[in-house]
Amino acid sequence: MPSLDLVLDNARLPDGTVQAIGISGSRIVMLAEGSAEVSVGRERHDLGGALVLPGFVDGHNHLDTTFFGDVWRPHQRCTAGFNVGERLAIQKDWLARGASLAIRAGALVERAVSRGTTHMRTHVEIDTDFGLTHLEGILALREKYRDVVSIQIVGLARGLLVRPGTRELLDEALAQGADVVGGLDSASFEGDIEAHLALVFALAERHGKGIDLHLHDGGQLGLHTLDRMAARTRAASLEGRVVASHAYALGEVPRDAMMRTAENLAAANVAIMTNAPGDHPFPPVLALRDAGVTVFAGNDDIRDSWWPYGDGDMLERAMMIGYRSGFNTDDELACAFDMITQAPANVLGIPDYGLTIGSLADLVVVDADHAQMAVVARPVRRGVYKSGRLVARGGVFLDHAANL
Repeated sequence: MPSLDLVLDNARLPDGTVQAIGISGSRIVMLAEGSAEVSVGRERHDLGGALVLPGFVDGHNHLDTTFFGDVWRPHQRCTAGFNVGERLAIQKDWLARGASLAIRAGALVERAVSRGTTHMRTHVEIDTDFGLTHLEGILALREKYRDVVSIQIVGLARGLLVRPGTRELLDEALAQGADVVGGLDSASFEGDIEAHLALVFALAERHGKGIDLHLHDGGQLGLHTLDRMAARTRAASLEGRVVASHAYALGEVPRDAMMRTAENLAAANVAIMTNAPGDHPFPPVLALRDAGVTVFAGNDDIRDSWWPYGDGDMLERAMMIGYRSGFNTDDELACAFDMITQAPANVLGIPDYGLTIGSLADLVVVDADHAQMAVVARPVRRGVYKSGRLVARGGVFLDHAANL
């Protein structure tokens, strides 16, 4: 075997085995029991049985609207209960008075990486008030941090039907670098389920992109929208490339109604993203997964005008989902862990993900016996590696890791 760039001896893998992990370039090229007699060209570390996990995947966040790294702003409630339109107005007011996107989003990226995130999908505002400035900012951020985290961009268009010019902006955003077609509430916000979905799927076909739609609408209205998304997904042969984010309705209706929609989602391979938000009902994770639906996790909003919580830690998110779902057994806790690793990696189409020979060396080292303990204890991240390079240590982002 040629000289390796990095060897991590006595690394405990999630399956319980203790292996030496050999890395050459950006990939895992060796797994050997305990430690191995090999030539090492750069570094060698004895982990002493510390747990090595695949890099975490944040399947849904909003880098462009976070206020992480800015001054603290007390939460501002809507005047009469939750209202998406009013929340967006509050968000725009805050953004007009906040620090630059580069400062806010950069601070959150560095915190997320320090906690073990190596891949993320971020939803970027495509709005006639902003034009494409948010997209341009996140594209620059993606380039700056390309060596520490992989960022997939969703063009989150709010107003495709109801705000003239939004469709044209999203079309341009997809041409300029947005990876996924996004949108908001086909019924309550856009006002026409069929027309909105027709436009979204047409844009996806035109640009060869996947789809990730925010769906807050509850009850039977939300179920109907999900059923129509599933039907259009199959008609467009987009199985495996469509996501319904939040999909609160699945947690609000009787089980038999939920299961009928779950069967449609499974048949179309439409995935569901949840962050187990606050005191709001959310999709029943185990029932959906048992029905064949991919359910994965994301942090969603982090310290922004929507709520003041979060710091980008996906182990914390897995714990929250497990806690709110009543996960107690090892199998259930393993499900929570899968929701921040393999499940979102599959949805995002991340190639060569995992801890096998040939996989990209995106690794997180923690003091825990197994993944279930990591979810419960959320230990400090001893080391975070992106493509074989150390990018964070002891919960601290290493400044030299990015293209600063």
